[in-house]
Amino acid sequence: MARLGLGAGEFRPFSVRGVAVISDHSVAAAPSPVQIAVLESVAPHMRHNPYGSYETLRVAGPFVPGPHDTHLVTRHSEAQAIMQDPRWSHAEEPDLLHGDSDVELPGSFLWMEPPEHTRLRGLVSKAFTARTVSGMRDYAERLVGELLDKALAQGEVDLLDALAYPLPLSMICDLLGVPAEAHEHVRSMSTGIARGLDPDVLLSPEELAARTTAVNDFLEFFGDLVDQRRKAPRPDLITALVQAEDAGARLTRTELLGTLLILVVAGHETTVNLIGNGVLALIRNPEEFARLGAFPELSEPAVDEVLRYDAPVHLTTRTAHADITVSGRTFAEGEAVIVLLASANRDPLAFPDADRFDIARYARGSRAERHLSFGLGLHYCLGAPLARLEMSAALRAIAGRVRSMTLLEEPPYRPNVVVRGMSQLRVRLEPR
Repeated sequence: MARLGLGAGEFRPFSVRGVAVISDHSVAAAPSPVQIAVLESVAPHMRHNPYGSYETLRVAGPFVPGPHDTHLVTRHSEAQAIMQDPRWSHAEEPDLLHGDSDVELPGSFLWMEPPEHTRLRGLVSKAFTARTVSGMRDYAERLVGELLDKALAQGEVDLLDALAYPLPLSMICDLLGVPAEAHEHVRSMSTGIARGLDPDVLLSPEELAARTTAVNDFLEFFGDLVDQRRKAPRPDLITALVQAEDAGARLTRTELLGTLLILVVAGHETTVNLIGNGVLALIRNPEEFARLGAFPELSEPAVDEVLRYDAPVHLTTRTAHADITVSGRTFAEGEAVIVLLASANRDPLAFPDADRFDIARYARGSRAERHLSFGLGLHYCLGAPLARLEMSAALRAIAGRVRSMTLLEEPPYRPNVVVRGMSQLRVRLEPR
């Protein structure tokens, strides 16, 4: 497939089943509405609302021809079937999305299958169990309160900088043992890496270079921390991983650093977008904001509705490790699919009134279909309990302390496709 550059709205040559798009958005052959929807589903100028494109793709069918000879999985039933079937592998994603890269993202269990996946995930899973994370609740609630009080005192703020970034960043850095003075450095590196998770064909030369710099900075910074913890252990997760390596758990240095990379990026970048998306949904649905204020116990089920309604992660990939039939379509061994998680989460065949934001959709006693934002099966999100804790703490604090939220301007979006979110969220807050 030819390259598609999406920096500042510029397209470089790209094709979807024979339709070539060139730099000025003209086409070598007239594209169909579905082919246009495929292109617009990853276009930076559509990041503010890709859901119309997703609807076009769902109507076209559960499997739509996509880039790199893949198929886009558009609907919930098929996405769920693929993600919970261990015959579909996630290990090929680096080659599929970053095959032309001149820098290797360090090996992580995110892109592994058993037995390696089982071994590495087991080393860090104890830090993210529901019981372990529940012990962090008081800290999370105290931190949210402090951040929200400062924001309310200012009145007009960028809520991403005021709340959405510092909360998960502080939580994951404290868990790992990163010094407070280095938190902003970690944020900067993570931002560059998160953008670099997008397919290489969507990145400009400048963005590819920024990813290389961010990865190298990350390896140097966390490599130094690993060396420090080996000499002087502390009660933190980096020390625990170092000690697991030293105890003969077959955790190589590359694997250790790769694990830290995915914990940092997935441990705060996605939650930043989750918080931002949730606040924006409440502002745009004032009846739901009023409902949250009247019933703050809906804070926890509201987390799942935000995850469904406006997911932080929009796609993932799988490659068939056997001939597999899904909904009557047989995929040959080696065929790859791009699962559009955010499209599946808005599938009206799975979710009644799917485009409506309803904070009680997942309330106790409801029978709402499971959203796919945390994944399924072997690759279910390890950090899900921590993300739920942080988001529910933020929603509960907003319900109790904020009387009104007003959007000051339409929020701009980062060009990121995989980890989608705003670059700013300027709001006016009034206390209760």
